[in-house]
Amino acid sequence: MRKLFGTDGIRGKANVFPMTGDVAFKLGRAVTFYFQKENSLHKPTIIIGKDTRLSCYMLEQAFASGVCSQGGRAILTGPLPTPGVAFVVQSMRANAGVMISASHNSFEDNGIKIFNRTGEKLSDDIELQLENMILNPEILPVKTGSELGNAKRLDQVVDRYIVQVKSCFNSQDNLEGMRVILDCANGASYKIAPMAFQELGAEVFCLGVSPNGMNINHKCGALYPERCSEEVKKMRADFGICYDGDADRLIMVDEQAEIVHGDRLIALLAKYLVDIGEMPSKEVVGTVMTNLGVEKYLEKQGLSLFRSKVGDRYIKERMSHSGATFGGEPSGHLIFKNYATTGDGILASLKVIECVRYYKKPLSELVKDIPLYPQILKNIIVTNKKPIDSLPLVMKAQQEVEKELGDHGRVLLRYSGTEPKLRIMIESDGDFNLNEMADKIAAAFKESGL
Repeated sequence: MRKLFGTDGIRGKANVFPMTGDVAFKLGRAVTFYFQKENSLHKPTIIIGKDTRLSCYMLEQAFASGVCSQGGRAILTGPLPTPGVAFVVQSMRANAGVMISASHNSFEDNGIKIFNRTGEKLSDDIELQLENMILNPEILPVKTGSELGNAKRLDQVVDRYIVQVKSCFNSQDNLEGMRVILDCANGASYKIAPMAFQELGAEVFCLGVSPNGMNINHKCGALYPERCSEEVKKMRADFGICYDGDADRLIMVDEQAEIVHGDRLIALLAKYLVDIGEMPSKEVVGTVMTNLGVEKYLEKQGLSLFRSKVGDRYIKERMSHSGATFGGEPSGHLIFKNYATTGDGILASLKVIECVRYYKKPLSELVKDIPLYPQILKNIIVTNKKPIDSLPLVMKAQQEVEKELGDHGRVLLRYSGTEPKLRIMIESDGDFNLNEMADKIAAAFKESGL
C-alpha cells in the first residue's frame, strides 16, 4: 500500500503533511537518486514545472534544493501545463520531470506528479521505491563538494510548447474566421492557450487569464463551464473551451452554448480517428467511470472499450500494452498516443476542432446521437479508506441494488485517489430511482463507521 502517492502523484493541503517543503526536498533527493542510476557518469537533469498556486514557490524551491543536494541539475520552467512538462523532458533529453500542481483542486491544495525520461508517469512500483526513500532518507548517500548539483531557469519554454502543440494540428487547417471563448482557470495555460489559438488565426475571447496565486480554479475553468457557456451565447462563438488548473484536461461548449459531456467527446473522437486511419487498433481505453451508452456506441462503430482504473496514467499504461492509440476519461482527460504521452487539454481541443472541420457539421450535431445512460455520482467524505469488500453492510447494499438493476445498469464504488472521498456511481437505461439506490449504499457506509 502506498502511503504518500495517490492516483496522480502526491497531493494534499499545501504546507501540511505530505505537501510540505520537507517532503518536497526529500522527494527531490529521491527522484534524483533513482534516475541517477540510469547514467551514473552524469548529473541527472530534472525538469520542474508548476501551475500558478501561491504554494508552488515554496514547493518548487524545496524540490529543486533536494535535486541539487543529491547532485542533480534542476531546470525550472515556471508556469507550464502538465503536458508541457512531459514534452520538455523528452525535448531536452532530461532524465525526469515533475509538475507541481493539484490539477482541479482549489489553491489551498497542491501536488507533485513525476514523469520519466519518455514523458510518461511512473508506475506504482517506482512510486513505492520513492516513498521508501522519502520515509527513510538516511538510505541515500550524502553528496558534498563538487558532487552537489545546480539549478537554472529555462527561457522561452512557452514558445517551445506552443510550437509543439500547433504541429499536432492538421497543417492544412487554420482557425481563421473562428470565434473561440477560452477559460484558462487562472492556471498554467493562461498565457499558452490564448497565444496558440491566436497564432492559428482564431478570434479569441479569454476568461480566467489573471492568476494571482489564489484564484486558480475559483469559479472558472473546467469545473465551472457555465460561465464559458454564457460567453459563447453572448459572443455567438463557435466554441467554448475550458481547461483545468494544469491544463491536462478540457470541457467543450458547443456553438449552441451546451456543455458537451467528456464521454461524448471520447466516442466522437474515436470515430474520427478510425475514419482518418489513425486507429489501427480497434480498442478505445476508457475507465471504470466510462458511460455504458458510450460502450454501446463504440460497439456499433466496430470498436471495443477497455476499462482501466481511474487515472490517465492507467489509461496510458493500457495503451502501451495493447497498442491502442486513443483513450480518455469522462472528466476530459484525452490521450492521443501519436502526439502526446499524457492528457493534453490544448491538444485535445484542437483535435475536436479538426473533427468538426472534417465532418463539416457543428459539434452539437455530431454528438447528439451518442447515447448516455442516466448516471448518478454521490461523494461521501471518509476518514478511513478501508477496503470496500471488507464492509459487509456495504457489500449487502450493493448486491441488493445490483440485483434490482439486473442487466439494465451497474454499480461502481471506489475511493478517490486524490481526496478523502468515497465515490458511489450508479447508471442504468431502465426506469429506476438511482438517487434512492445511491442513498441506500451511502447509508450503509455511514452505518459502517466511515
